[in-house]
Amino acid sequence: MERLYKFLYQGGEGEIVEKKSRFISMVYPVSEEEEALKFIEKQRKKYWDARHHCFAYVIGERNQIQRCSDDGEPSGTAGKPILDILLGEEIHNAIIVVVRYFGGTLLGTGGLVRAYSHSAKEAVENSIIAEKVLGKKYRIETDYNGIGKLQYITGQMELYTLDTEYTDVVNSYIVAPLWKAEAFEKKVIEASAGKAVIEILDKIYYAVVEGQLQIYDQIN
Repeated sequence: MERLYKFLYQGGEGEIVEKKSRFISMVYPVSEEEEALKFIEKQRKKYWDARHHCFAYVIGERNQIQRCSDDGEPSGTAGKPILDILLGEEIHNAIIVVVRYFGGTLLGTGGLVRAYSHSAKEAVENSIIAEKVLGKKYRIETDYNGIGKLQYITGQMELYTLDTEYTDVVNSYIVAPLWKAEAFEKKVIEASAGKAVIEILDKIYYAVVEGQLQIYDQIN
């Protein structure tokens, strides 16, 4: 699998008002159902005076666990629209809770669906979403004449250099996504006339968050 999945790096909140009803939303990363349930309970206590505490969450690389609740709203008008936001944005391991303070005016079925969807989307838009990618971490050993060529290749292919060590030789530590790995190795061999040493240190999952490389799971 070249691209693993989108995930919530940092949660966010949103708030809208529709015909005097106030909708407050929050999205939060969860990796287990127990975490999701604890987060729901936390919001119930925080917004104890709200009329409704609706939610949806998805857990697993293939969204194996999907749950949603209308919490007293007409069936299908709250939990499902919130869940649809998570599924539509292809976000995994996340929960959205939307609490509603009733403003005295009924919104109707369509109005509720739009309000809960809009509120959930606001929270997602105010969060930081990243994508885990399967890749390889390399150590490339070259001489001082070859480092310029290596830097050109990594720049051209938009790869990430973690570190470069200068001793009697030059060692560069580079991360490449799996679908670029073969082409990268070929380019290094050609540019160095086979003199560069290419060592695959690890196969990893990584993400680029706000321009910064974050390394996650290492695969042996």
